[in-house]
Order: sequence, then C-alpha cells, then structure tokens
Amino acid sequence: MNLVWFRNDLRVRDNPALYQACESGRGVVAVCVLTPGQWQAHDDAPAKMQFWYAHLQSLQAELSALNIPLRLLQADDYTAIPELLVNLATELQSDRLYLNHEYAFNERQRDLAVLERLRRTGRKVVGFHADLIIPPGEVLTGQGQPFKVFTPFSRAWRKVCQMQQPQPLGLPRRQPANSLTSTDLAEQLEYGGTLSSRWRQQLWPAGSDVAHERLQAFVDAQLHGYPQQRDIPSLPGTSQLSPYLTVGAISARQCLAGLSAYADDPDWFNSQWLTELIWREFYRHLLVQFPRMNYLHPFRPEVETRISWHHDPGLFDAWCAGETGFPLVDAGMKQLLDTGWMHNRLRMVCASFLTKLLRQDWRKGAQFFMQHLIDGDFASNMGGWQWCASVGADAAPYFRIFNPQRQAERFDPEGRFVSHWLPELQGLPAKKRHDPAAAAEAGRPRPVIDYRAARQQSLDDYQQSQT
Repeated sequence: MNLVWFRNDLRVRDNPALYQACESGRGVVAVCVLTPGQWQAHDDAPAKMQFWYAHLQSLQAELSALNIPLRLLQADDYTAIPELLVNLATELQSDRLYLNHEYAFNERQRDLAVLERLRRTGRKVVGFHADLIIPPGEVLTGQGQPFKVFTPFSRAWRKVCQMQQPQPLGLPRRQPANSLTSTDLAEQLEYGGTLSSRWRQQLWPAGSDVAHERLQAFVDAQLHGYPQQRDIPSLPGTSQLSPYLTVGAISARQCLAGLSAYADDPDWFNSQWLTELIWREFYRHLLVQFPRMNYLHPFRPEVETRISWHHDPGLFDAWCAGETGFPLVDAGMKQLLDTGWMHNRLRMVCASFLTKLLRQDWRKGAQFFMQHLIDGDFASNMGGWQWCASVGADAAPYFRIFNPQRQAERFDPEGRFVSHWLPELQGLPAKKRHDPAAAAEAGRPRPVIDYRAARQQSLDDYQQSQT
C-alpha cells in the first residue's frame, strides 16, 4: 500500500506524487494533516485556510472516484507529523510515502524529519517537484551560480523551459476497490483566531474545475489585453488564479499548458502573463538558494542596515484599517479587509506607502498581508515586500517611491475603484476623488503625512544607504 501526502497540491491531475503512486499497482491511500498551530505561527489567513479546506473536501470526492480513501490527521504543529505518519503507515502496512516538495525552510525541515523517521522504520519517501515548472537548481548563470536579478533569470528560465518542454500529467490510474474508509470532512474548518479575513465563497468558488474554467476564460478573452488592463483595479483584467495556485487546485505547469492550448497569439511564450508566472518561480528558487530569506532577512542587508525604520503604532494601525487619508491606499486596504484579496498594482502602492513614506518595517506589512490574503504565499509575498522596500533581489531602485495620488490618476482616472471602496467619495467629481484634501472634506480622514516631506526624508535616508 502506498501513502500519498497532500499539502499545497490539492488536485488529482498533474500531481506527480499521486500519479506515480497509482502507477505502482500497490493500492493507494491519501493522507492530509491539519496543523492549526503551525498555520497561525505562519500567519496564514483564515480565508486562505478555509479555502484550502474547501478544496480538500472537493479533492476527497475526486479521490473517491479513483477508489482512493483520504485520511485526515491532526497535530498542533509540524513536530508531531513524523510519528503520526509512521503510525498510519503501520496501520495500513505501507512502506512508501509519496509527496510533492515544498520550498520554504520550515516545510523542508518538516519533510526531512519525516524522511528520517520513516527511514528508521524501513520505509521510503519519494518526492517530486509539482509546485514549479522548472525545479530549483536548473536555472543558473553561465558560471553555474543562482541568479540574483529577475530579468536574466527570466531569459534563462525560458530557454530551459523550451529545452525541457514540460507537460502536465493526466488523470491517475483508477485503483482497485478496497474496504478502507475515508475521514468524514463534512464539518467546516474551525480556524479563525483573532483575524478578520474570511473566505468569500461567491468570489472564490472551490474546485479544480473552477480554476481551469478561469484559466481558459482568461486566456481566451483577456490575455491579449492583459498588458494594458492588468494595472487597472476597477477592471477584471487579471486572471485571479493566485488563490488556486496557492492551494494547488491548479499547477503552474497546467497554466503554461493552458497558455499554449488556448492562446491565439503565436508569441504567447513571451507574454506578460507568463512573465508573472516566472516571478513566482524566481521567488521560490531564491528561497532554496538563499536560505537566510526564510528567516525574513533582506536579500540586500547592506541597504537595510543603513536605513532607519520608524516604530509608530498609530501610523501602522491607520494603514491597516485603510484610514491614512490617501484614497487609493485606503481603498486597496479596504478591498483586502473585505475580500481577502488585493489587486497587484495596489499591493505595490500600499507596500511602498508603508515602507517608503510611513517608514514602517516591511516585515510588519508582509505579516499583515499574510494574515488577510486568501492567496498568501510566503515566497511571493516576502519577495514583493522586499522589492517595494528596495532591500530585495532585483529590488525597485531606492528612489522609486509610488505617489498614491499620481498612481490613482493614472490607473483609476474616473475614480471608480476608490469610490466603490470609499463610498464617501461618490459625490465628488472624478478628478477630486484622489485628492486627499478633497477626500477629507467629503468625510475621509485627513492625511496622516505630508507626502512631499515624507518622500524627501525617505530619499535622504535611502541615499545615505547607497554611499
């Protein structure tokens, strides 16, 4: 009997661990472990984990159609998992565990502990790369070193991908019927903590079928206009597949195959959307190749050690609540608090505002995002925050400071987005909706900073770090 351990890969198609376990002809049992204490330690949002659990329920039905029972185990954190898996393997007389690799440090240490514990009992662990299109260590410079800058990584990644031509796996082999039973997953997941973000089912329906429908619809109808529309928060111009990628309801390799199958542009391999998928790959490669990043160390410590973060709970709380007095920043934060998701352009604007203008430590913002995002992903979230704070790999130049009013005028010219999330502004003319002074007169908070003064102070501090 083979065990297949599901984590962030809640799908039956293009799942190498499941596929290879089913090919062996020895029978398969799936297992998943709930670790609510670990989720809280990792700042995983309730919205994300509720969404993940709904996909686990969907996965159980798909596995049942393949005659594969799903057993659910529970532990507070990762330390108890090795013994739980040994006990289950003993009960089922299983000598082999299949899994798909995860790349963050805690998860890799957990898997090493499982490997060692099972090995001591004469059992084998078989791992596969399913969360990436190109595994870590296979995209390197001409000198065999990991890339530290995204653009050359992207070029090299595309060359490797063209050589390897990765294709997703299909549906695993249906297993012979057996008498083993599955754990009842009918009850809802009780994980909320003290955080406010909750899964909005109407916005993010669960299921791999939903993810594939969204992928096809996006590539069919929106890929061509994606470079122009992806930065406009009032339009559905992005794929909105990130929550599904985060829980593994769809794989990056399936997204690549969808681009190839559905795109009517012969140059789809150079599309902007594929570049966004490569950013996801880049940050995961960095986690493996530069382990200090797993501890929230900046990629460029020489910059951070020479700038000063301010500790101002009042400013931070105003940012968290969407009450800074800068309409686009506040609207983005209100969207996050209400839906568990934020438009990518606004993630950059809000992160730049917190780090470059309020001068709060980027780690505080990264933690707050993780506590609320339905697509909270450790590698991408940390990489994005370090980029905005100019302390990361391929970081934004220190002098790049998003002006929230200019950003709003450029990407929300009619004020549709800000007036949706800040209804006090609906009575203002479109051009006034982004003006902090006019917004304050309409009932919004007064600006918590003077933009020009804060920008100059930030530039002075960052310039000092360059000398």
